Amino acid sequence: MNPEFIGITIAALLTLCIYSFLYKDNPFYKFAEHIFAGLSAGYYVGLVWHSIIKQQLIGPLFEERQLLFIIPALLGALMFTRFIPKIAWLSRISLAFVMGNTAGIFLIQQLHGLVLPQVRNTFTVALNFSGVVIIVGVISTLIYFYFSKEHKGILGLTAGLGIWFIMISFGASFGYTVMARVSLLIGRAQFLLINWLHLIK
Repeated sequence: MNPEFIGITIAALLTLCIYSFLYKDNPFYKFAEHIFAGLSAGYYVGLVWHSIIKQQLIGPLFEERQLLFIIPALLGALMFTRFIPKIAWLSRISLAFVMGNTAGIFLIQQLHGLVLPQVRNTFTVALNFSGVVIIVGVISTLIYFYFSKEHKGILGLTAGLGIWFIMISFGASFGYTVMARVSLLIGRAQFLLINWLHLIK
């Protein structure tokens, strides 16, 4: 039997097992879910071992003699103290370092990648219809989140307009998410009907 056909059949059956959840929770869905979770975990462990631990820690530390890599090695080792109750508090050092470092990097990325470019584009936007909508949307949305004064009068009307802009933004984001999921569904349907059953040429 063709090995490619066997692989496609297994993938198709697992796809149908996942879709069986649309009826109700059942053993077929749990079977496919556990396979997916196990494969994902195994793949991630292998990826971390080969691309991070071996290439970015063991190689520089033992082959290139870069002794500063002892610090991340110790921080990583401290994470495993969670399994020893008496010294489990040591893992907080590594967690604090990771969270602080990640927060600092993420803050700078968001500031330079999203906040500052949007502020610049808001002030430099052309004064056509689209530009006016952007400026009104930004100002009214910011006023909606201004809680130091009660939203009455002009402030209340502007805040109400800000709610409309927020809801439109949420609706567009939700619609984009739905379309992305529909695209995944179409891809799986094409796989089942074309690649597996050959019902569509």
